[in-house]
Amino acid sequence: VLSGPFEPEGMLETIQRYRVTVVFCAPTSYRLMLRVPELETRFDVGSLRLGVSAAEPLPAATYTEWVGRTGKECLDGIGSTEMFHIFVSSLPGAVRPGATGVPVPGYDCRVVDEDGREVPRGTPGLIAAKGPTGCKYWRKPERQAEYVRFGGWNVTGDVYVHDDDGYFTYQCRSDDMIVTGGYKIPGPEVEHVLDEHPAVAESAVVAAPDATRGFVPKAFVVLKPGHRGSESLVRELQEHVKRELAPYKYPRRVEFVAELPRTETGKIRRGELRQREAAGAGHLA
Repeated sequence: VLSGPFEPEGMLETIQRYRVTVVFCAPTSYRLMLRVPELETRFDVGSLRLGVSAAEPLPAATYTEWVGRTGKECLDGIGSTEMFHIFVSSLPGAVRPGATGVPVPGYDCRVVDEDGREVPRGTPGLIAAKGPTGCKYWRKPERQAEYVRFGGWNVTGDVYVHDDDGYFTYQCRSDDMIVTGGYKIPGPEVEHVLDEHPAVAESAVVAAPDATRGFVPKAFVVLKPGHRGSESLVRELQEHVKRELAPYKYPRRVEFVAELPRTETGKIRRGELRQREAAGAGHLA
């Protein structure tokens, strides 16, 4: 069933009307459906076997709330246009909230450094994949060389951690890594913690220029209905991050916004937010 332009109540009505068994959405779409008042009593989603999330990593907080309110698992995964296929995915009955998953059968995946050497488990690096699918750039050898490296490994530009249990967990895009005062901070890692705060609907964390540190983490935060931005809430959010992550990862600046800029597929336009900060258009919290 193709539902047309996304609208949260319309999607829930489609699931109910057509007894949909698998729904494919971006993480933002799941969050918007979870904001629908009285979701559990107004809509019957009992036909669903599971949800599938794509376009951006599925935050643990979104997964947990979706499962808690619908009783249905939601699978995350990563693929690429160049490979024509998903190569890492979570599996029904074996989902680890916040982790992307394990290699899809037939694909070999690893985490490497900038020279293509595999890094130790638990160490952030570039995810690289090989498998039975793929394509080449037509008459663009420079793009081909950028994507296919290290003797045939497909490198997407995503930073991942591979743990001892075999799960791959997304950290950020390589250009989303915030380098501040000698530390490296994956913006999405901070976002996931902010999104777990009861006042936060969603967030985006990017590098903002700073005269002392070069760059500092800045959070753009969309609040849930009933909450208002304030200096006290800024401090509360900063302390929340300090408790959950290494203290140096907290957002030095916070700006409350009505919405985040997105692509047509629902991805947050972090590049647009970075450019705004670089141009001096951002505001300190």
